[in-house]
Amino acid sequence: MSRPDPSILVEKQTHIRYLIVTMLFIASCFSYGDRVALAVAGVAMQKALALNPLKMGWLLSGAGWAYTAGQLPSGGLLDRFGSKRVYGISIIVWSICAFLIGLAGYAPAAMVFSIIFGLRLVSGLVQSPVFPGNGRIVAAWFPTAERGRACAIFNSSQYFALVAFAPLFGWLTTHYGWRSCFYCMALFGWLLAFAWWKLVFNAKDHPLISRSEIDCIESGGGLVNLDSATGARRNPLTWATLKLLLSQRMLVGIYIGQFCINTLTTFFLTWFPSYLVKQRHMTILQAGFAAALPALCGFTGGILGGISSDWLLRKGYSLTFARKAPIIAGMLLAVTMIGCNYTHTQTGVMALMSLAFFGKGFGALGWSVIADTSPKELVGVNGGLFNTFGNLSTITTPMVIGFLVDKKGSFNEALIYVGVTALLAIFSYVVIVGEIKRLKLVPVQEAAL
Repeated sequence: MSRPDPSILVEKQTHIRYLIVTMLFIASCFSYGDRVALAVAGVAMQKALALNPLKMGWLLSGAGWAYTAGQLPSGGLLDRFGSKRVYGISIIVWSICAFLIGLAGYAPAAMVFSIIFGLRLVSGLVQSPVFPGNGRIVAAWFPTAERGRACAIFNSSQYFALVAFAPLFGWLTTHYGWRSCFYCMALFGWLLAFAWWKLVFNAKDHPLISRSEIDCIESGGGLVNLDSATGARRNPLTWATLKLLLSQRMLVGIYIGQFCINTLTTFFLTWFPSYLVKQRHMTILQAGFAAALPALCGFTGGILGGISSDWLLRKGYSLTFARKAPIIAGMLLAVTMIGCNYTHTQTGVMALMSLAFFGKGFGALGWSVIADTSPKELVGVNGGLFNTFGNLSTITTPMVIGFLVDKKGSFNEALIYVGVTALLAIFSYVVIVGEIKRLKLVPVQEAAL
């Protein structure tokens, strides 16, 4: 029997892009897990450190201040030095911060609050490249028709982080104290950093990828050359660049919508466990497990939202309709959380919160929209600007809710505040955004920020 001619052998099709999006999902889970650690452990910290709701609000928002401030610089760093390097360093440093927060519990009582707040600022700053990096990597690794699913996968990490970590941290806090949550996050982070450097590469540089997969990505609209010759690039972060992006009505509407959508996420990641303990009279352990149910629904909604959007695109609907329809439907479902003010049973509360979180996940397609619309020269910067607006909510939401709870003595007004922002997200996408399409802009050279 003669051997086949090697010249006519067909190269095996690889699917390395699915390994990449899995790594993005895991890394994002650990980033959100860092926030969940404070949310769950915070109930015990308030008692141990004598923190009132206002001070706890400051701690919960601490990472948000620096995370938001770091978005634009991180977007510029990603575009200049590449995603793998900037993202990998971020993982290492935020894991060190988590370990130091655990140690800070042994500091003198008068200094603990200031030390933890300072470490939260540093942690938030170094985590700022995570989601701009996610959006940038997806734009490079996935064709347009698969971006909805890919972005939905890494975006669903915010829900899965609650599913995975809230019960674990509730158990750790109950049996080993609040410090153990941060030691655990530090260990997870260091393991993640090792895996990141071993498995994540630029699309054309990955040692396991086939030529056919590269062609599939590139022909489908993937920006496979995004990180080529990064060291030779100019700094894309200039005042002229920001002015260009902010002058686009479509992008401004997307930014505003993300602020509103992220307000819901921030509530669940910060005050939701305290809501269950203080207003619904659960124990810390019960709250940790109870928080996992709405989070699981959010995770499911997040995956289904991306799948539905890509399905609409394949069926011939416009990119605008395919992205907007799930966002509008999801935000309408999210408003149902206000109904918790009118039910007195824990079962009713959990059902409404689960429905609201499912809707929030279903409509969280902002990163898909950014991957679809960013000028190819400015994917990192536009992702950073988008996430800057979105993460202003990580500052405002904990503080506004802390103020309302401190003044009113309940979470009723807080739930109304969060529900109304979901309606504002719909307004932004319906009235302001208009047609969704990729912008072709050539930023003007100007002094860097």
